[in-house]
Amino acid sequence: METIALVGNPNSGKTTLFNALTGSNQKVGNYAGATVSRVSGILRTPHGNKFELLDLPGCYSLSPNSPDERITRDVLLGDQEGAERPSAVVCVVDASNLERHLYLVFQVIDLGLPVIVVLNKVDLAEKQGIRMNVELLSEELGLPVVPCQANKGKGVIDIKQAVRHPFPHIPRRTWQADKHTEKAIDDLTSKLESNDLENAGAHAIHLLADAVYRTEPQPGIDRGVRQSAMDVADTAIRSGSSPEESISQARTKRAQAICKVAARRQEVDGLTNSDKIDRVLLHPIWGWFVFAGLMLVVFWTIFRVAEYPMGWVEEIIGALKDSVAALLPAGDVKDLITDGIIDGVGSVVIFLPQILLLLFFIGLMETSGYMSRAAFLMDNVMSKVGLSGKAFLPLLSSYACAIPGIMATRTMDSAKQRLLTIMIAPWMSCTARLPVYALLIGMLLAGYGAMVQALTLAGLYLLGTSTALLAAWLLAPRVKGGEEPTHFMLELPSYTVPDLKYIMRHLLERAWSFLAKAGTIILGISIILWALKTYPKPEEGSPAAEDASLALEQSYMGKIGHGIEPVVKPLGYDWRTGTALVAAFAAREVFNSSLAISYSVDEEEFDDEDSFLDQLRAKMNAATWPDGSPIYTPLTTLSLLVFFVYALQCLPTTAVVRRETGSWKWALGQLAAMTIVAWLAAFAIYQVGKLMV
Repeated sequence: METIALVGNPNSGKTTLFNALTGSNQKVGNYAGATVSRVSGILRTPHGNKFELLDLPGCYSLSPNSPDERITRDVLLGDQEGAERPSAVVCVVDASNLERHLYLVFQVIDLGLPVIVVLNKVDLAEKQGIRMNVELLSEELGLPVVPCQANKGKGVIDIKQAVRHPFPHIPRRTWQADKHTEKAIDDLTSKLESNDLENAGAHAIHLLADAVYRTEPQPGIDRGVRQSAMDVADTAIRSGSSPEESISQARTKRAQAICKVAARRQEVDGLTNSDKIDRVLLHPIWGWFVFAGLMLVVFWTIFRVAEYPMGWVEEIIGALKDSVAALLPAGDVKDLITDGIIDGVGSVVIFLPQILLLLFFIGLMETSGYMSRAAFLMDNVMSKVGLSGKAFLPLLSSYACAIPGIMATRTMDSAKQRLLTIMIAPWMSCTARLPVYALLIGMLLAGYGAMVQALTLAGLYLLGTSTALLAAWLLAPRVKGGEEPTHFMLELPSYTVPDLKYIMRHLLERAWSFLAKAGTIILGISIILWALKTYPKPEEGSPAAEDASLALEQSYMGKIGHGIEPVVKPLGYDWRTGTALVAAFAAREVFNSSLAISYSVDEEEFDDEDSFLDQLRAKMNAATWPDGSPIYTPLTTLSLLVFFVYALQCLPTTAVVRRETGSWKWALGQLAAMTIVAWLAAFAIYQVGKLMV
């Protein structure tokens, strides 16, 4: 089956069109050797032909600034490992921003592949007073141009009609550089052909148009080819012509010339609707009020509305556990499946509703056009600590779970900015911390009302966020190194009605990805922790056989807890708390269930979560040191809260950081650094507090 690549600028409507063309016939994977997703689907045309439609990551240019854009370039050039070069390209452009989008069209034409241009958002262009002459545009470009409105499904059939096989002739480039650059293109093409390099003409133009591409090692380009490109470029430069500037200027001038004749702008009275909305949403004062209000609504919904689906998930997990327990005979296998696998994985899956709710709101903001405005507002603040406004989305996603937040950094332009964002993302308090916060805040502020407890919870979120920004400020000079500062450039797309179909499909993909993670990494960790808490098993008839807390103390996990007690005792914790901290590496919320075992509190005996927490708090408040002094003083509880704000305590996150950075050094360094910071902060709270009391 032949492959057609779908390319376009971010916010051009490319993904919406992909969904309209392929329907539900889609599959998602990763490119070989890369963390960038490979999304493809089946496109069926009215002529009876069937193609694989490959949705390439959005890009502004084929001279990449991010891993996503690099994948798009390499696939189109045929340099991507494990991916065949597509047979044709469908290039989606925004009719309301035609001049800028045509630059990418020219780069695609230069690849020497059949091309179809899809002119999307023609309705928006008309509202802005732009009159498109599609026939003239097609004539100027020398290839088929199909107008459409992807969000309403208009023009989809016409696009399928345009995809004919055999494909139309390969378009010729219509821009002309200066004579020195044109000679360099011809010379380099001849040299590459003599070296038997595939797509010699396409590679020649790209090698001359992108200095980084010809000077850095690239997949599919050997050292001899790059040296030839550098020699030819140097010859052109000595002749007084920079190939990069000459090619860029030629493409830009050609785009301007085409727009003058094919996209005439009529005078319109007043501002567009998007401009009018931006006068409020981007206002230096009112814009922040709107932003803060939206964030309050988002987080209130996540923490309040999500309680209902989380309760349903908890009931389903409980019913599954009871059903499995009824089918299996008593023994280690039954305990492993019910207490190890179902409880372990279920303790993480229960937070899926909160994660999906946050991702739903993110989808609304992205597809409506507001996300770019939020990033624009945040850029001024984040730039002061060495971050780009584009870090806003990954950090916002990290409030749900650090894993999707870290994965969202793939679209960032700078590799070093991306690394900096990955390093601080886990300090944004994720939803897995909420059960621990609920337990400890209830102990610390038992005599205070809900408002005080809610403000304390907000303070913990503020503490984590402030620390993340402070860490970015401290790490930026080290992580960014000698990288030249980049200007923050971000397209502000016109406001549109959110694409609910795209959002729901995206949520399903993320939910499946999350469940796959729960079924692999978390499953493995849960089994290991269950084994540590179960073995060695107490002898029949011994006191430990009747007392779960005593059995835990004698297990390997209990021995680990006793072993690390000297490390955690300066923070005010005993071996039981230390054991719970070790268990929480599978998932932070396991901390509560581990303490429940230590204090012989059976969660299944209670009808609701509040009753369970009240009983656990009572047992913890009654716990004492050997000298009779209470273990869980207000200082101890506050120390624990601060520890959980700062500690990574999440091995699945460490595994994802390793995958995204390609280095165990960064992943383990992050884990160690956050653990040390958490220990020092908790130590300071407890020891300084003791001196002051």
